[in-house]
Amino acid sequence: MGARIQGLILSAMRDIGEKRSFDIHAVMSRIREAVRPFPKAALSQLADEGYTSAFEQLVACIISVRTFDEVSAVCARNLFRLGRTPEELAALDPGRIDAAISAATYHEVKAQRIHAAARRITDEYHGSLPCDRDILTSFPGVGPKCANLVLATACGQNRISVDTHVHRIANRWGYVDTRRPEQTLYALEGKLPQRYWAQINLLLVPFGKNICTPRLPQCSACPVLDMCRQMNVTAHR
Repeated sequence: MGARIQGLILSAMRDIGEKRSFDIHAVMSRIREAVRPFPKAALSQLADEGYTSAFEQLVACIISVRTFDEVSAVCARNLFRLGRTPEELAALDPGRIDAAISAATYHEVKAQRIHAAARRITDEYHGSLPCDRDILTSFPGVGPKCANLVLATACGQNRISVDTHVHRIANRWGYVDTRRPEQTLYALEGKLPQRYWAQINLLLVPFGKNICTPRLPQCSACPVLDMCRQMNVTAHR
């Protein structure tokens, strides 16, 4: 751990008994530094590797549902070796798609959905997936989280993608008070500065996997402990 992060942690620990006012700008800055050593979320990592089209990101997100990032990225790479465009995947037998992503959960269903999406994009949109939220969410298996990730990562739109990590951590901070990810999305759209909309998922996924974990979060290693309200945290490390 770098000296700068250690300093942030020590500063936070000094104030553990008296929480500071929540400063989202300081929080995002500290977390950005804290997650540098950790692997990126699957779609972000794939984008860094050149899989940046809206279709590639859509396919990767379909694969990622209820699947660990490490597995999702491997499955996506396997599939993209067979084809990276709607036309190429539409021409494949669904069984070949299934074999390429067989390590993912619900791979049979996902293979059928990917194949159907590739055919529809080829037929209806001439092989070019529009950067349109309503169109994206019209594909089976694509909800607001995936649609907004595609729009932010591949289309350059300023969108908030709320997964379980973003939902849990934003509530744990006390920054929002919601029960479902959909409610968290609306709450964040109403108060999170837009400069952080596309960033919050990229930062909180590795933060949530490595520090602010679902069970026994590592509060002793948290760089924002002095501002976090630790809502519903009954035990921690």
